Order: sequence, then structure tokens, then C-alpha cells
Amino acid sequence: MNVIEVEELATRLQPGQTLAGLDLGDKTIGVAVSDARLSFAHPRPVIMRRKFTQDATTLLALLGKENVGAIVIGLPVNMDGSHGPRAQKSRAFVRNMKPLTELPFVFWDERLSTVAAERTLIEMDFSRARRGEKIDSAAASFILQGVLDRLRKLRGDD
Repeated sequence: MNVIEVEELATRLQPGQTLAGLDLGDKTIGVAVSDARLSFAHPRPVIMRRKFTQDATTLLALLGKENVGAIVIGLPVNMDGSHGPRAQKSRAFVRNMKPLTELPFVFWDERLSTVAAERTLIEMDFSRARRGEKIDSAAASFILQGVLDRLRKLRGDD
């Protein structure tokens, strides 16, 4: 499996490459992409899940357009630190993606990312229906921003 640790990202990314963050749901894939300076996460439209092959093709096309050098996957860890069925689904997604791309994957603890994203959308006065459309990409942004903040700390940019 092409899975690396967040600490390895700095040596794997080429200048100008971005990072993508994914929040995998049963019906959608939330997507966010960083800027080239690896400072900010920007949400992208969700990918409506159909069949894995279609989902992967759509995702890889988007990542190619965005000059992505690595993919951060939210890992749904239970509050007690254990890994349940949703974490297994995330790992299976990465296993299935491996033959389709050379891009490395980084797992990132996504505990409470959806809760934080929903609170932010509520504060922005999004209606319940509009929040439903945006929540997965907003959660992907929270996941990715966590990694970007970690990279900034590792570089000593604080």
C-alpha cells in the first residue's frame, strides 16, 4: 500500500504540488485541495458515489487538474481510539486506489471533523438543505487543514 506518514510529505511533494483531502462517505466523497504554498484548504464540489471505478476516475481527473502530489484520507477513529467498520472502509478505498495511482496516501484522524464543519456552516447561516450539500467538502477541508497545520509546525513556520 502506498501509505506514508505526514512527516514524509515534505520530502515527497515537488515544488508547486498541492495536497488533497478526502472525507469518504457512503453516498459522497468530500474533496478539498490546498493552495500551492500548502497553507490553506479549499473545498471542492463533492463527488456523488456510484461505482468504485467511476468514483476513482472522477477523483483522479480532479486531482490531476489540481496538480495534487499526495492524498490525505480522513480516518474515522472512534472516540476511544479504536478503529471500527468505517475505518476499515477507508483503508479498503486506499487499497483499491493503489493500482490506479502512484500518489501516496496519508491517513489522518478525522474525529469530530464533521461536527466542526457543521458548526462552521451553521455560523455562516447556511440552511439545513445547503449544509447537507456542503458538509462533506467542508469536513474534507477540516481534515486537510489539520495536515497543513501539522506540516507548518514541522517546518517551523509558526
